[in-house]
Amino acid sequence: MAKKGDMLYAWTNDANIKEKAELGGAVTALWKYALESKTVDAVLAVTKGVDLYDAKPVIITDPKDLAKTAGSLHCGTLLMAKLIKKYFDGAENVKIGVTVKGCDMMGMYELAKRKQINLDNVIMIGVNCGGSVSPVSARKMIKEKFGVDPEKVHKEEIDKGQFIIEYEGGHKGISVDELEEAGFGRRTNCRRCKLKIPRQADLACGNWGVIGEKAGKATFVEVCSEKGANLVSGAVKAGVLATEAANPKGLEIRAKVEGAMLKLGDKWRKKNFEALGEGKDRLKKIMAETARCIKCYGCIDACPICYCVECTTKNPKYVAPGYLPVDFMFHLIRYAHIADSCVNCGQCEEVCPAEIPNALFMHSQQVELEKMFGHMPGVDMSLPLLAMVEEKEERARLNNTGSDMIYENVFSPVSKK
Repeated sequence: MAKKGDMLYAWTNDANIKEKAELGGAVTALWKYALESKTVDAVLAVTKGVDLYDAKPVIITDPKDLAKTAGSLHCGTLLMAKLIKKYFDGAENVKIGVTVKGCDMMGMYELAKRKQINLDNVIMIGVNCGGSVSPVSARKMIKEKFGVDPEKVHKEEIDKGQFIIEYEGGHKGISVDELEEAGFGRRTNCRRCKLKIPRQADLACGNWGVIGEKAGKATFVEVCSEKGANLVSGAVKAGVLATEAANPKGLEIRAKVEGAMLKLGDKWRKKNFEALGEGKDRLKKIMAETARCIKCYGCIDACPICYCVECTTKNPKYVAPGYLPVDFMFHLIRYAHIADSCVNCGQCEEVCPAEIPNALFMHSQQVELEKMFGHMPGVDMSLPLLAMVEEKEERARLNNTGSDMIYENVFSPVSKK
């Protein structure tokens, strides 16, 4: 029987999964058992859309459909947390299994602590994440740096510090460091990330630390919760999954890989944040960059922390409608509301048509607030200092006083001259 804290090598006994999956197919096998045993009602996963640069979320209820979700997709940049809130009512009345990377998991916690997701009905299998690559950047990178037609690439992976592609006629790998120094490689938020092994999920899985005869044929599984232990134990008992204790040398290697990734995160934080400057210099840069904003609300729609029923940025008392460039108050509202809880998922930057480095600005503020108050978002259920958890109830309370706007009597309506 598996228990919390176990470090295992795991692989599937299912021939169909083994044929299509990577690293022994352990994650796919676990979801197969979860569906067949009714541990979950559905599994939310990611599969390839029109090509490998297109990540598509899928909801799986039939175990036979799981095979199409097997394998990794580094050029897909979806965030799973908000999908569960938006399309499954936060898993309030349905049991959902979801495969998560670090920022997905952090988004889940941030929504859960605000009572937007019911984690009691969610099982998370976390996967180690060295970072993802913007699909637009990936196409350009493959064409310019690899000298390969992006349309001819049928597989990509990040392994041992290289971005590797397989294409018609061969395969090629280039150092991630070299690619990033040339302006390609991982998304900038991924470079700054320091949550590479998502231990706050129920299971943390990956290939780091799998050595010897099991290398490439098994998944490293760290059991992080009782739910995770029960899932592994059940899958083994059902004959879908096989496990053995991880090689002690593999544990050392895994720790070294994680340590190297964390140091790389520190390097990029230093580089990115120092380039922003401090105090008024930083403010001027942020104001200059955000002046390109067309107020499309893409950043708000994509952000896992933005969930308010009534968004203050749409209130004319604060942001005058119909004017571009948008007043800087639009961005100040977002910073004030979200910065202490930013999980550095990069979604706000990914979708911005004006190519404003929104994630950089938000993340830089989150890190400063974390230094000041010690709150790290997305890793447990502790609330930030100013979190408004029960928004509907809070607005109702305020409305009973004559208004649902806290500062209505402080500000007069915004006007443009």
